[in-house]
Amino acid sequence: MMDFLYPADPYTHRIAGVDEVGRGPLIGNVVTAAVILDPSRPIEGLNDSKKLSEKKREILSSVIKENALAWAIGEANPEEIDRYNILNATMLAMTRAVQALKVQPDYVLVDGNRVPKWDYNSSSVVKGDARVPEISAASIIAKVHRDHQMIELDRLYPQYGLARHKGYPTAEHLAAIRRYGVNELYRKSYKPVALIIEEMKGR
Repeated sequence: MMDFLYPADPYTHRIAGVDEVGRGPLIGNVVTAAVILDPSRPIEGLNDSKKLSEKKREILSSVIKENALAWAIGEANPEEIDRYNILNATMLAMTRAVQALKVQPDYVLVDGNRVPKWDYNSSSVVKGDARVPEISAASIIAKVHRDHQMIELDRLYPQYGLARHKGYPTAEHLAAIRRYGVNELYRKSYKPVALIIEEMKGR
């Protein structure tokens, strides 16, 4: 993470990191998180959430929440994803996350190659979830939060196997949708779901 130069001094400026999870799944919310770390309380082991085991993510998520100056979750639901498209819905969710912070940031660093249209001083950081601790922390919190949502949805809809594939378009998941149908939590604008809806109309 040492190859990244901060746009401001984290000891004198509150820097928020923002990341998202859940753009690819066919069901549920896209989830974002914003985190302002406390420079005086560094957290060991921060990294891109995808590079960490589930157990490590769970532990770090708790540590981040206990030690950060502020953290918040922002989401956009399937209806918003279908209405605005996934990119715009993700930008909306990121805005909600930053606005929900109990401590407002002086600067915002967003994972990826674009930032929402907002009034915050900000910049995007490609592969920021592996380069910037604040973004790594956000990626971990967002991932754990959404995985928990999928486990809860699995209890409501066990026939889809959501706890296993977390809503991604696996062969198992697509077969389950064809068998059990498309419920209100699916992203109907996504091509695999739209195709299955059309298939079911033709039956």
